[in-house]
Amino acid sequence: MKFTGFAQSDFDTFTIGGLEERMEAIRGNIQPKFKAIGEELSQTISDMTGNDIYVHIAQHARRTKNPPNDTWMAFCHDKRGYKKHPHFQIGLFDDHLFIWLAYIYELPNKQEMAKSFLDHMDDIQQSIPDDYVISLDHTKKDATSLAEIDLEQALTRFQNVKKAEFLIGRHFSPNDPVLQDGQAFLKEAKDTFEKLTPLYKISIG
Repeated sequence: MKFTGFAQSDFDTFTIGGLEERMEAIRGNIQPKFKAIGEELSQTISDMTGNDIYVHIAQHARRTKNPPNDTWMAFCHDKRGYKKHPHFQIGLFDDHLFIWLAYIYELPNKQEMAKSFLDHMDDIQQSIPDDYVISLDHTKKDATSLAEIDLEQALTRFQNVKKAEFLIGRHFSPNDPVLQDGQAFLKEAKDTFEKLTPLYKISIG
């Protein structure tokens, strides 16, 4: 399957009531697009990072009652799982698409990674565009632009608070024309990951 872009109906998936009904729409409409994106981008990300990169598509397998509010795919060097490692993500909530370099709470050595970021804070601020956004909790929609956030405070919290997270990347609204053009979106995602790769390399030493 060739990736042809996202449609409003993909975002509307998260208004469908019921776990099974929403999961059916995720599996039928969104996951094939994730698979196509993975086929297009995994080698590119491998080349950027210098690691073999594997695609993981969220299955939401632990859910028994509440339908997911978002869904995502991850690119990671570990074939078995991504949550304990720095990884790249593409995913959707009902009101935006996100592209992240993600460090979530399951990281075993996030204190060391946070210290590396704090030591390179000037480099981050100079190399990452001001309109990129930062989230401190992957389960929430909230994000703050790099221009507005207190980066040192965010990274210190990431270092010291067990459940704290750090995600940096971009948000796109559902009506953004780039999402509706498959090749344009793939280029945008590639450019974003390229911009974030130096941070990825800092964090993995």
